Amino acid sequence: QVQLVESGGGLVQAGGSLRLSCAATGSIFSVYAMAWYRQAPGKEREAVARILSGSVTTYADSVKGRFTISRDNGRNTVSLQMNSLRPEDTCVYYCFVDRARTTSGVRNYWGQGTQVTVSS
Repeated sequence: QVQLVESGGGLVQAGGSLRLSCAATGSIFSVYAMAWYRQAPGKEREAVARILSGSVTTYADSVKGRFTISRDNGRNTVSLQMNSLRPEDTCVYYCFVDRARTTSGVRNYWGQGTQVTVSS
């Protein structure tokens, strides 16, 4: 079974930086894409950044130029470097694995979420 282990959340002042990491463990043959989503209280979950296996990346407009997503295909890990953080970046951040192929077939997986709080 695939499990996602996230780390790196915390409290930071506005303008500061944090790095989130996510490791997908289990017998994974391939992953189509890995991504980070975030959700603030009372709001819908939104996509933050996404990276395909070929390293093609996409970002939400609100984080372009500030956040950088990277991936290690061999280790099925994904990281999100967040710079110039703003109070509005305060959310629970979720790792997402898009179409992981295992012996059980192909499906998507979510991490448990990690809190990021940016103080003004």
